[in-house]
Amino acid sequence: MLQPPGFCHQSIAGSLGNMVYYTQCAPSDPNALWQGDVGRDRPTLVFLHGFGGGSSAYEWSKVYPAFAHEYRILAPDLIGWGRSAHPPRDYRVDDYLLTIGEFLEKTCPSPAWVVASSLTAAMTIRVAIAHPEHFQGLILTTPSGLSDFGNDYSRSFFAQLVSTPVLDRLLYSAGIATSAGIRNFLEQRQFARPERIYDEIVDAYLASAQQPNAEYSALAFVRGDLCFDLSQYIGRLTIPTAVIWGQKSQFTGPEIGQRLARENPQAIQALQILDDVGLTPQLELPSVTIGLIRQFIAHLATSIDHDAPREP
Repeated sequence: MLQPPGFCHQSIAGSLGNMVYYTQCAPSDPNALWQGDVGRDRPTLVFLHGFGGGSSAYEWSKVYPAFAHEYRILAPDLIGWGRSAHPPRDYRVDDYLLTIGEFLEKTCPSPAWVVASSLTAAMTIRVAIAHPEHFQGLILTTPSGLSDFGNDYSRSFFAQLVSTPVLDRLLYSAGIATSAGIRNFLEQRQFARPERIYDEIVDAYLASAQQPNAEYSALAFVRGDLCFDLSQYIGRLTIPTAVIWGQKSQFTGPEIGQRLARENPQAIQALQILDDVGLTPQLELPSVTIGLIRQFIAHLATSIDHDAPREP
C-alpha cells in the first residue's frame, strides 16, 4: 500500500495481532542526528483512519506529511485493515477500543495529539474518556457512532441485507472489493464531488480491500456491528476537542455534529462545517484540512495552557 516519500512502516504486537503504522524514516546517513525512532523528542501527532471498503492509513496520507517537520507522526492501519493483521473474527466495538488504547500506550511516551475520522473518531472519544492520560487534544472529522440519538443504522435495509449469511461474502467480493465497487463506495459514501476521486485513491482502497480476510472487518462495519450511540458518552469527554464536519456527509449530516457539540461545549471547543465536502475532507480537500488542523492545535493548546495549574 502506498506510503508518502520520507515515511516507512513499522509494527507493534497487540492483543489481536500486529498493527502496522507509518512514521518518518531514519536518514540513510549513519552520522545523522536522527536514528531509530525518528523525532522521538517531538510532540506526537497520531492519525487514525475511519472504516469502509478498503480503508487504511492511506486516508490521511495527503495530510500527515505536512506536519513531519514539527511532530513525530504515527499513522496506523487499524486491525483488520491495510497492512495490519486481519484475524478472522466477528469484530465488535470493544476490539477497537482495546487496540486503539494499546497502540497509544505502546507508541506514545507522553500525551499525544490525536486526529481521527468518522466512526473511529467516535471510538477514540470513548478511549479518551477511559484513558485521558494518553491524549493532549483531539481533532476529529465527522465523529459519529452511526447510531447517535437513537438512530440505529443496523436496522437500515442495506445493513440487514449484508447480514444475510453467504450473501454477505458474495456482496463483498463482487460489489465492494473491486475497482468499480470501491469507486462507487467513494462516490456514494465519502465524497461530495466524484470528480475529486482519482485513480491512486481507488487503487489504495482496493489494495486494502483485497487483503486476505479483509471482509471480516469490512462486513462488521457495513452490518452495523461496530455502531453505537455516541450521544450516550460524549458528555463524559474532558479532552479539549475540535471537530471538522463535511456538510454533505452521507447518513451523518452536520446537524448530528451540532447536537453532539451542544452535549459537551466544555470539551468540544470548535466545530467547523465545510460546504460541498463529504465524509473525508482529508482526501477531498487535504490542503483545507491541513490548515484547520494547524489552526485547531494552536487554539486547543492555548486552552490547555490556560487551564494548567499556576506555579505558586
